[in-house]
Amino acid sequence: MSSEFLLGASGILWGDTLFYLVLFIVLMALIKHFAWGPVTSMMEKRADKIASDIDNAEQSRQKAEKLENQRQAALKDSHVEASQIIERAKSNGEQQKETIVDNANQEVATLKENAKQDIARERQNALNSVKDDVAELSLAIASKVIVKNLKLEDQKELIDSYIEGLGKQNEAK
Repeated sequence: MSSEFLLGASGILWGDTLFYLVLFIVLMALIKHFAWGPVTSMMEKRADKIASDIDNAEQSRQKAEKLENQRQAALKDSHVEASQIIERAKSNGEQQKETIVDNANQEVATLKENAKQDIARERQNALNSVKDDVAELSLAIASKVIVKNLKLEDQKELIDSYIEGLGKQNEAK
């Protein structure tokens, strides 16, 4: 028999098959050694990069949410602070208004009291002046009455002339 083995009706060449099988195994070993390692390494790197990108995207999303929450909190705080500032300004305005009104009322009361005192002093001065004038008039009348014994008409004339003289003196003052 020859190196060919025939199997049934079809002819399979076992030598060629064995050669192709060995060649296939060698080729697979070469592919595994030269191509499979780098391709697998490249695929692992790519998978790691994709996983890293996904992790980075998740971290970025979390940071963005955190920043958004901080911004919202800061915005709420600024609204609260603005409301507090407005309330303080209103309160200060009310206090200043009350202080100004109280000071004005005190000043008015002081001015009224000073005016009353001035009026009382002027009134007293006027009364004293009138008393002095009446006393002078009485003395003048008495001295003239004594000097000359006057009739009733003469006394009235004397009093009237003296009163006119006082009026002119007060006008001159």
